[in-house]
Amino acid sequence: MCCGWPRRWSSPPRNWPPSSPHCPGGWSGPVPEVRRSARLALLRSLLEQGEYASQQELSEALAEQGVGVSQPTLSKDLLALGAVKRRASDGSLVYAVGTAGDDGGAALERLARLCSEVLQTIQSAANQVVVRTPPGAAQFLASHLDAARLPRVMGTIAGDDTVLVITTDDAAASRIAGMIAQMTRTGRPVPTSPEGEESD
Repeated sequence: MCCGWPRRWSSPPRNWPPSSPHCPGGWSGPVPEVRRSARLALLRSLLEQGEYASQQELSEALAEQGVGVSQPTLSKDLLALGAVKRRASDGSLVYAVGTAGDDGGAALERLARLCSEVLQTIQSAANQVVVRTPPGAAQFLASHLDAARLPRVMGTIAGDDTVLVITTDDAAASRIAGMIAQMTRTGRPVPTSPEGEESD
């Protein structure tokens, strides 16, 4: 079966690469999905290194890297990255991601949106908060937690589906867990004071 694989296989075997003599025309099967964290990292890299005026251009660039993504999923990914249209040097509007110089409010908004999408459970114990996510999303969520610079958070440690948030004390852990839980429910940031208390 040229440019595909026999129906008895649910996916192409490892010894069936695009250049296989069994498929001289190249691989034309479905472009595989990848974990969201890896896809987001690739998308960020594309946006930082190139200029893309439309989601169609981005979708094609991802496909060239072997990553398939639907238009609704790509829209959510761009939102999670905080990507916006900015004017390029030639005057055209292209997608660009936020930088480390973004204000804390923007980082908190992105964190709130991401929490509402990927956070599954959250618990606090002593001065630590344990956050569960789908497989592959923990490190991406941890990077957003770091960027938001939540008060009294000393740092985060991320695995594949778990983020450990370390705070200064038990009370801070309880407050941070409450903040993250509220952002997960509403998708909106919770303003805080430098001391860690929620603002009115």
